[in-house]
Amino acid sequence: MRPQTPTLAAVRPILLVRNDAFETFGVAPAALAQAGAPTRIWEAVDGELAPPLDDVSGVIVFGSSYNVEHADEQPFIERAAALSRGAVERGVPLLGVCFGAQLLAWGLGAPIRKAPAREVGFEPIALTDAGGTDPLIDHYEPGDRVFQWHMDTYDLPDGAELLASGEQVANQAFRVGPSAWGVQFHFEIDDTEIHLWLEEFAKEGDLERDWGKSAEQVLSEADRYLAEHQRKGAEVFRRFASVARDVAETARTAR
Repeated sequence: MRPQTPTLAAVRPILLVRNDAFETFGVAPAALAQAGAPTRIWEAVDGELAPPLDDVSGVIVFGSSYNVEHADEQPFIERAAALSRGAVERGVPLLGVCFGAQLLAWGLGAPIRKAPAREVGFEPIALTDAGGTDPLIDHYEPGDRVFQWHMDTYDLPDGAELLASGEQVANQAFRVGPSAWGVQFHFEIDDTEIHLWLEEFAKEGDLERDWGKSAEQVLSEADRYLAEHQRKGAEVFRRFASVARDVAETARTAR
């Protein structure tokens, strides 16, 4: 008898971890819905307790205006790191975006430090040989421009494989084991989110003075690169949903 495909209602959701009040998740919700993956949101930054990993099929940890150095004053950082570490230990598919990538590295014992350059706007990346065969990001091409907004970087955790590098900041994507990824760049971002972040930053600082590019420069880059960036970012989420589904199905049939 042919095994039945689980109904959508029977599929455990993918957990979206919000680490910042101005995180909209960009292209992620629509891409995951298109892939048939239900989602659940953990408002980590608001102090909610994390749901059990048994209740989800995958975890996506998004960015933050906080850094790991704020862990002593922001308890959610330790909780999100613990969730990330637990997902790796239990084989629950995990995807960390920007701060989420740093959190994954930190939770696995790798140091976080200031990057050699502050990156904002669209910067080129190149895949390593491992990245060129990676199931999540092998659709990126050499020189593709991806959206950055970060001042920290990370060393690779023990056993991690580098998947992508940048011209200014070397470690741009890595994988730990078969189903845990950290990606430094904001492949999730869309036009609405870019404008929101720029508007919020303008209330407290000068982007060109503090980061080396003006908001106008960033928006000009978005006019050139964002459409393709959104297409490839959405594909990452669709692929992650497929990984989560495959892992869940393998676990189900093994029981």
